[in-house]
Amino acid sequence: MTTDKGIDKRKKKILVVEDEEDVLSLICLHLNSQGFETIRAKEGMEALRIARKELPDLIVLDLMIPEFSGLDVCKYLKKDPDTLSIPIVILTAKSDPSDRILGLELGADDYIAKPFSPRELILRIQSILRRRLEDNPLAEQIQQEDGIRLDPIDKVAYFRKKKIELTPIEFRLLSTLIEREGTVQSREQLLKEVWGYDKTVDTRTIDTHIRRLRDKLGRASQYLRTVRGIGYRFKKTN
Repeated sequence: MTTDKGIDKRKKKILVVEDEEDVLSLICLHLNSQGFETIRAKEGMEALRIARKELPDLIVLDLMIPEFSGLDVCKYLKKDPDTLSIPIVILTAKSDPSDRILGLELGADDYIAKPFSPRELILRIQSILRRRLEDNPLAEQIQQEDGIRLDPIDKVAYFRKKKIELTPIEFRLLSTLIEREGTVQSREQLLKEVWGYDKTVDTRTIDTHIRRLRDKLGRASQYLRTVRGIGYRFKKTN
């Protein structure tokens, strides 16, 4: 049975990693009320073990947890081919922008600061899961004259025969910019098209992902152009 906005929530398994029992119970309570299955972990090593065993559809991850920090957990999950594609929503009381940026650079899909609204958390999770269910607009592999090729099945990019591993968000961001080659995309547009947000969140999220995407693309990063004060566009070199 498919429910709210195309998400088959009965089949969606969420791993919640939080060491404060009351916060952990609150998050699970709201997720369960929306039909999600929840798994709990209170420590970093436990979270890694469960994630590798259960392969959840999404992970809600606190940064300040015992044993391994949330950032370490995120780093290890994104290095493991089996867990690389699992979306991660960081939920933490650490409000330092550097923590947010580092989390996104390590591969997290979203970042929510405490105190948080359970409703907002649910909406963010639904948005991420909905994007994963949407039909990819790329029916075939995209071959660009500049040598960048996107494989919509494996969600990877190739540049001059070199394989570039991308997270689902990075793949969607790059494919959106390539599809609209030459057209400037504002940060607000990208938040809506790639992240599915209908309202302005922190647009610096875009900058962080673009920076990480450029690092992965190497020489091909020259095609990702910054339009100062507006956003980004994909443009072949002249």
